[in-house]
Amino acid sequence: MDKRRVSFALYRVLAYVTGIFLLGLTFVAMPAKYLIGETARFSLVGAPQGMEHWFGPESPLMLFIAMPHGYIYMAYVFVVLWVALDRRWSAARTLGVALAGTVPVVGFVVENRIVRSEQAGEAGRAQEPATAG
Repeated sequence: MDKRRVSFALYRVLAYVTGIFLLGLTFVAMPAKYLIGETARFSLVGAPQGMEHWFGPESPLMLFIAMPHGYIYMAYVFVVLWVALDRRWSAARTLGVALAGTVPVVGFVVENRIVRSEQAGEAGRAQEPATAG
């Protein structure tokens, strides 16, 4: 299998996994830690009866969502660098794609645009030899 295809497929998978974990971190784990429960730093509402252990500063959601997100994001950045070196991306494009994994939903949009751009580039390269002959 072609190394370029493997790196790009891995980029696509990690872009989605990073985005999903970032959404979970932003909209589930962080609110559970900081906004819900009597012991939360900025408590807005109390924790549901019988589920107090899931909320507040010691929320296990941070362990299940935040920790994996950090490791997955590091893998995502390494794969973005791998793809960028293989495809000779500019530094600005590489940095933009890497940072897209830090803003909820933006990673999905950037991944979609990168895929369309790469598909258009492959289609253009495939037509070049046919027109040259």
